[in-house]
Amino acid sequence: MATLKMGTRGSPLALAQSAQAARSIESLHPGLSVETVVIKTSGDLFGAPPPEVAKTLPQGAKGLWVKEIEQALLDGAIDFAAHSAKDLPALLAPGLCISAYPEREDPRDAMVARDGLAWKGLKAGMKVATSSLRRQLMIAAAVPGVELLPLRGNVDTRLRKLKEGEFDAMIIAVAGLKRLGRGEVPCEPLDPSVMLPAPAQGSLALEIRADRKDVAKIVGSLDHPATRLCVEFERGFLAEIGGGCGAPVGAFAQAKPGGVFLECFFAAEGETAGRRVSGLCSEVSKKDEFVRTLAEKVKRA
Repeated sequence: MATLKMGTRGSPLALAQSAQAARSIESLHPGLSVETVVIKTSGDLFGAPPPEVAKTLPQGAKGLWVKEIEQALLDGAIDFAAHSAKDLPALLAPGLCISAYPEREDPRDAMVARDGLAWKGLKAGMKVATSSLRRQLMIAAAVPGVELLPLRGNVDTRLRKLKEGEFDAMIIAVAGLKRLGRGEVPCEPLDPSVMLPAPAQGSLALEIRADRKDVAKIVGSLDHPATRLCVEFERGFLAEIGGGCGAPVGAFAQAKPGGVFLECFFAAEGETAGRRVSGLCSEVSKKDEFVRTLAEKVKRA
């Protein structure tokens, strides 16, 4: 039986979503086995660096969560890697490419709250937990005076803290709950008009060495064209805005009859409020020019 080695981080979410990708590949290619190789990254070992350090890194802060995995690909220690696409830096290591974006899970953020509390019931003074600066800025804009708290730990730890009353609500990704098999947890998905998702949120990225045509043929069988279209618009904006250093960035693309509609959010370092821009790209072939124009627009807004 032929075997492909798949690299992934060792977090519960990383293992759950990579296992789904592995089983899908095996089902499409009978006789093929996918072996999971857990790789600890610099981000896992040392956490996120301060912004002044992140600016000096070739791939920004996001790169610390993929650097060792990408090196394993380049060295041939693994055949492909499974990432949360929203955790990928805008620029991949030279010689690598994304062979597949499997069909996207729900890209929205959601509020998980104490009994009886809905988004419309949030008021000044209530405690909302999230460690995402993007989410913090959007919450503060929607509900002035809310108290924002950091959110750490795995999903079970976070749910326990909520139950114990450390905060009134927390904001997490819908996709994370579903992929961890926690779809039963009561949550309120938030409309992107309120909480714009991070670029590529809810999608997986299967990365390979660009010269591995044999692997591309196998892994590429999971590629979902509609997901790739939207995710590449979102990641294109991320690249243009320079969002790899921890700056709060949101981007959500939707395929429409007249083209691709892209809404974006950005705040520069130190700003306490972000700005939104949006537009319809009627010619997909002009994606790069389109996202560059949006990035310039939001920086000037």
